[in-house]
Amino acid sequence: MKTFNPMLFADLKSYTCKQFVSDLIAGIIVAVIALPLSIALAIASGVTPEAGIYTAIFAGFIVALLGGSNVQIAGPTAAFATIVAGIVAKNGMEGLMIATIMAGIILIIMGFLKLGNLIRFIPFTITTGFTSGIAITLLIGQLKDFFGVTYKNSESPIETMEKAIAFIKNISTVNFSAILIGAVSLLILIVWPKIFDKIPASLLAVIISSVLVMIFDMKVNTIGTLFSVSGKLPTVQIPEFSFSAIIKLFPNAVTIAVLAGIESLLSCVVADKMIDKQHRSNTELIAQGAANICSVMFGGIPATGAIARTAANIKNGGSTPVSAMVHSCVLLVVLVVLMPYASLIPMPTIAAILISVACNMCGWRTFVSTIKNSPKNDILVLIATCILTVVFDLVVAIAVGLILHYGIIYALKFFNKKSCNN
Repeated sequence: MKTFNPMLFADLKSYTCKQFVSDLIAGIIVAVIALPLSIALAIASGVTPEAGIYTAIFAGFIVALLGGSNVQIAGPTAAFATIVAGIVAKNGMEGLMIATIMAGIILIIMGFLKLGNLIRFIPFTITTGFTSGIAITLLIGQLKDFFGVTYKNSESPIETMEKAIAFIKNISTVNFSAILIGAVSLLILIVWPKIFDKIPASLLAVIISSVLVMIFDMKVNTIGTLFSVSGKLPTVQIPEFSFSAIIKLFPNAVTIAVLAGIESLLSCVVADKMIDKQHRSNTELIAQGAANICSVMFGGIPATGAIARTAANIKNGGSTPVSAMVHSCVLLVVLVVLMPYASLIPMPTIAAILISVACNMCGWRTFVSTIKNSPKNDILVLIATCILTVVFDLVVAIAVGLILHYGIIYALKFFNKKSCNN
């Protein structure tokens, strides 16, 4: 099989009008779901709200065009939020662009080297551990806006533990109007899907909370309070590369590439089970690399396959990459026509959306089940990976997790062999 063989071209050979109608409907629905999420994830990543839309538009379209899955929806994801925020805080947007372009190149090289199947060597305990760790970091990052806390002396903590300490130190500055809006938004996000799941709960929360803030003139931060929102199309940006910048940002590039590869291929595996088809892992890595390069050059941030949006695409009838292309095109129209209204969205609602995302991605049931039913060495790997993701970063967590996992396996084999010989 060819290393690079996009699924779109295979699907178009037998494409029908009926499939197009299904893809069109699915694409529109997924775009509606992706809109508030993309804005929220951009803000959590320390960039402007429209950067999240740019990411969903350009990365989503490139992955659909070149990817190895029939139904993958790509865009900004919660897994990247804290990583991107740290890079932007320390190195600015230009640093993020350089790191992401390098990550894209790494992903393309991985694809052509046929490393797509390496995901099977990453144990379930490690993926569960770092996913839970990412969810915790995302949750901690939203406490400030959800409770309307004001940091004294213009504090701007970057690391997760610094954010937790800063929140506790400034807890006396809570804004009860913010808590009310956040609680209403969170209630909608929890209850609405159980009543009527055709209208995305996040969109409803955004509309209702924005109306409440306007009608009652509530003193709550909104996106417009903190950002200057624009509906303009982005222009191509090319950062200035230097040898020192490449060396400095290379570890960040590896982090982005590793996470983008793992998350995208995991999303593909989940999608395969839902549609009973087989994705092309190496093609998907190449597409993700190209998508990330394109995304940051058009004002976006790192992207990867989004499991929840991909599942929504399948559930609403998407069967080919055309639905993902429709999703990107719809978001492009929304960007130009409706983006200025995003300034009215309350920040506690953004925080509530991201708290909901964190709770959904943490997989606490799987985490608890693993602790209850797994051997002690697996429990050690799981907990260590989770804690290291929160305290340090993803690369450290995965590296230590792999060392622990395979180190324990080989140590047990060695001692078992030695005891047998004795």
